[in-house]
Order: sequence, then structure tokens, then C-alpha cells
Amino acid sequence: MPRLTNDELDSLLSKPGQLARIATVDADAMPRVLPLWFIVKENLLYFTPRSPAIIWKNILRDNKIAICIDEEDSPYRKVTYQARVMVVHQPGEDDIWRDLYRAIASRYTPKEWANAYVDNTDDQPRALCAIDLDAPSTQTVTWRMPIQGENPAGIWATRYYLPGTKMRPAATDL
Repeated sequence: MPRLTNDELDSLLSKPGQLARIATVDADAMPRVLPLWFIVKENLLYFTPRSPAIIWKNILRDNKIAICIDEEDSPYRKVTYQARVMVVHQPGEDDIWRDLYRAIASRYTPKEWANAYVDNTDDQPRALCAIDLDAPSTQTVTWRMPIQGENPAGIWATRYYLPGTKMRPAATDL
């Protein structure tokens, strides 16, 4: 599949209502995926687990996570990250970054509702976590379906086409 351009990636990450699916590993080594609200500012992807949440406990135990952000409409843009979480603020320091949480909530709901939600949940401590999208240790993979004028065989890398299948000769490694 074609990789996203920087403009396409920025558009996907700033699209209102777009959820991040964040994967951690539970104490029993089982994977856990949780959809969360997020925001990207200055190449940091911020999210806010509540202090009693299993995902928060998982991050404290092992700060390696994976994140998938994708859209349901054509051309089906997608990005995945494998990264290490930075804890920007511990639960209980919410007053310091509450305006950022309002900005996050406003990406998903009308501003009036977002403000009410934040005000009505301000007694539920959250951590402010982030991944650095530019960190050398952050692995990023992006893709989308080919658009008009692009090679339709570019849907997958050559390795995904079995020898002798119809589209393998036209496929290109990305």
C-alpha cells in the first residue's frame, strides 16, 4: 500500500473524532487494546488514562505500547506506532494540564459538552501520557489504499503476493 505523505498523516492525526487504539500487555502477558481520545501537539501524541485503569497499570509496569489510528472511509488511511510512553504528569496533577484535556475532549464532542464533561470528571485523577512521534525508538508505519492513477497492485508489498498469483508481477516493494 502507498505510504502516507506528511500532509496525509497530519490530516489523519488532526481529524476530529479519530480514535487511537492503544495496546499494552497485562500482568498475565495477555494483550489489551483500548480505544482512547488523543491529541497531537508539537509531535507528541497525548492520551489520558485514568488512575484505576488497567492500561495505566500496564504502562507503569512496561512503558512499551502500540497505537493504531485508522479511518473507516476511503482511502482508508492508517498509521501504527510502536513506542515508549512518557508520563508527562502523574494522576493527581490534573489541574496543571486541564486545558489540554479540554482540547482533547473538544476533538470528540461539541465544546460545551466537552467543558461539562471535563468539569464533571475533574475529581477522577488521570495521567497525562505521550509518545514522541519523532523519537528514534518510535517505529511508524503508514499506508492507505491506492487512489486514482496509482498502481492498484500497490495494495500490498510483494511479500504478501504468493508466487504465481495475478497481481504479484505488478507489485512493488514499498
